[in-house]
Amino acid sequence: MDDAAVLVPPVKLPTEQELAEQAKAVPMFGYALALARWAAPHRTVDEFGDLVEEDRGPAARLLGLAPAEGEVPEEAEVEALRAWSLACDLDLVELGTTKDGEHVAVPGPDLEPAEQGDPDTVLELWLTAAGIVRELAVEADSLPEEEAGEEAEEGGEPTPEEGGEEDEDGLNEVEEARDAAAELLDEALQVLYETTAFADPGNETVPLGVLAALLVVPEGEEPSEELLGDITDVMVALDPMLGDLAELGLLDYRPIDPELFDEEEGEEPVVGEAPLDEEESARFGLVRLTPLGQYGIRQWLLEDGYDAPLVGDLAQGDAAELLRGVCESANVLPEEELRVWVAGREPLPAARELLAAARGDDAYGPLRRMLCVSALNLLGAEAEPAVREVLDDPELGGSARAWLSALGATDVPVPDRTMALWTVVDTFAAQLLDSGGDAALLRELVTDLPVKGDPAAWFGELWRVDHPYTADVLEAIGELHTDRAVAKEARKAAFKARSKG
Repeated sequence: MDDAAVLVPPVKLPTEQELAEQAKAVPMFGYALALARWAAPHRTVDEFGDLVEEDRGPAARLLGLAPAEGEVPEEAEVEALRAWSLACDLDLVELGTTKDGEHVAVPGPDLEPAEQGDPDTVLELWLTAAGIVRELAVEADSLPEEEAGEEAEEGGEPTPEEGGEEDEDGLNEVEEARDAAAELLDEALQVLYETTAFADPGNETVPLGVLAALLVVPEGEEPSEELLGDITDVMVALDPMLGDLAELGLLDYRPIDPELFDEEEGEEPVVGEAPLDEEESARFGLVRLTPLGQYGIRQWLLEDGYDAPLVGDLAQGDAAELLRGVCESANVLPEEELRVWVAGREPLPAARELLAAARGDDAYGPLRRMLCVSALNLLGAEAEPAVREVLDDPELGGSARAWLSALGATDVPVPDRTMALWTVVDTFAAQLLDSGGDAALLRELVTDLPVKGDPAAWFGELWRVDHPYTADVLEAIGELHTDRAVAKEARKAAFKARSKG
């Protein structure tokens, strides 16, 4: 993966048991397990460890790739050989030689726990398989077309022509092409990972053209004609590699319709030249990262030194640990962490715990209180008794009143002036601290401030509020307010607050 400093968003993953079941359901992985079992107690192989000629047809039939009777298609035997090769690479079968010099294969020690569905064994094997396929996909993409075809047929590495010397320049070009293909695939997988993390359930599928555009077009720019051509080139390069990864269950992939590249057309299509309907757009390729794919890419990210958290990582402790963790983490989905924490908890004691954890005049205090209100919203009306208990709390009383009013309560007492002004500062400070807060929301808060017709008097009260963020809030109001007179009074008040501090 790219080693640039990036924040990888948290993802949701099924349990390891569920992931292991999904891995065993992947056809190519299941084929490898089946052939490893078929090798018991031992099976004769050739000197390279491949199935001997007379076993290839039966292996294809065993896997359901060929009919039980009649001739076995060549492509079925090739598929069986690929599955056997994977079983060997995963050590599901081990190769050896008998006393008589016969080459044989026997089941490896991981076969039985994998067949029984041991999550650690299955996922370790699947991840190894995914890594092998990933490398082979890059290898194939970096070869000249003729060599790639020959290698696919022969199942081996490209070699210099017999009697000739290695062409050093040619090898360097292949190496450079391999590195470029690996970098492109890694970037594409990371973008898919991040896109999937933020996608609403059911909307994880990404058009291949969109994925390519995310890799090619600088953020905030519209694609130029030249970039449209680059997008098409990236799509063409990714297409076979994503197809290979789909075989191991990392992706659900609909490849580019080969008819789009009909030689009779005389030129390759360029994505983005004209609006396309949904079906026409799908012909350019669709890709969806599976839960297994998320698991695999996350493991690769962790191996490369990235912080790749899971949703719920911060929700394992008490309310104080939850709120502190969410406040201090840069790559976090706050609402998801809160949702995991409240799930299964009794609403009333959970609300009391959250409210207690929200107190404090430290740097994160305002943000903790904002998160507390969000968690109370998830708990719902059953949290009301706990909220009413803090109505007179100087730090929580204002937001408690607002929460009760939003709930529909009609008997909420009006806060005194000190509490009301303190809550204004605290609420605005929370938005300033929230890394997810946007300028539009801050401007809305500024516009809704009860300055009325006498900003000097209102700011004259506000700068005296005993809150650690009073001056910061006043400075922000001075920058954001569209009324020049109000903005000027806010800046003057900010200066007084700083002087007072």
